[in-house]
Amino acid sequence: MNKQEFFRQILRGKANSPRDNATAFAPSNIALAKYWGKRDTELNLPCNSSISISLGSLGTKTTLRASNQDRVVLNGEEIPLDKPFAAKIINFLDYFRANLWQGAMEVITENNIPTAAGLASSASGFAALTLAANDFWNLDLDTKTLSAIARIGSGSAARSFWQGFVKWQRGKNPDGLDSYAEPLALAENSPSRNLRLALVKIDEKAKKNPSRDAMIHSAKTSPYFSAWIATAEIELHKIEAAITSGNIQELLQLAESNALAMHAVMLASRPSLLYLQAESIVAIKKVWDLREHGAEIFFTIDAGPNLKLLFEENADTRAIIENNFPSAIFVNPFA
Repeated sequence: MNKQEFFRQILRGKANSPRDNATAFAPSNIALAKYWGKRDTELNLPCNSSISISLGSLGTKTTLRASNQDRVVLNGEEIPLDKPFAAKIINFLDYFRANLWQGAMEVITENNIPTAAGLASSASGFAALTLAANDFWNLDLDTKTLSAIARIGSGSAARSFWQGFVKWQRGKNPDGLDSYAEPLALAENSPSRNLRLALVKIDEKAKKNPSRDAMIHSAKTSPYFSAWIATAEIELHKIEAAITSGNIQELLQLAESNALAMHAVMLASRPSLLYLQAESIVAIKKVWDLREHGAEIFFTIDAGPNLKLLFEENADTRAIIENNFPSAIFVNPFA
């Protein structure tokens, strides 16, 4: 199945009149059990399931408007339609327009996190775009279906429809309709709700190697890729169990190990993929040094140079992070 057939299957019989405009927000998310590798590049189907935590109010707000010509505006700046960022958005909307109203559209999107710097701006971006499209065309699609649609634009966008912990199922069906995300239910008094993040920005520039291309490269050339796929689901179940049981220390340890394993796969690729910068290594060593001195601070890191510190809510731990990473941005995923 290709993308056109995927959208046609979902949007069949949905030819509703569009609204004048629609606006939606979606939070960014950070994977604790990583997704790295595609079993179907056309439909963005993952080789393994993944679990993420949301970034609360950090994410993307997107507005769709009927217009006399296609336009894409990012953070107040119009992006030429032949640039990759705008082209991806318009191509994504074209799958809707091929089955629905086909007029020109203005897309106004605002990120309050750096774009394409390993802080999952594409995840929140395509989730917000999908939510806005659902409202714009009055589609009334359920969230599972919207999650599967957003996955076509960016795999991790499947997880950006909820706050808190979210699990994205790899699925088995070739049409991809069973590959969607859902929130993980937690008791109100679960210790896992005490998880906090602190974002440590190393470099906000767009990365040179997009994750989509890097995953394909790793799958083809890294001798560690098969081992990663063999263990990813096992680690995911351990992370999910730690979340469910409220064993937050085990959760933090597993999340850090999982991230480092993913980067090992990248480093072993030929030629190697290195997203970490010198400052990233310095920050990682600082976290390890703080932990040796009793601070319960861990980290995760996606395909980019920026660290996301993980810790259990505690005034002393927060103070240690503030002293050692003064520019860190604190996030409560459950606020």
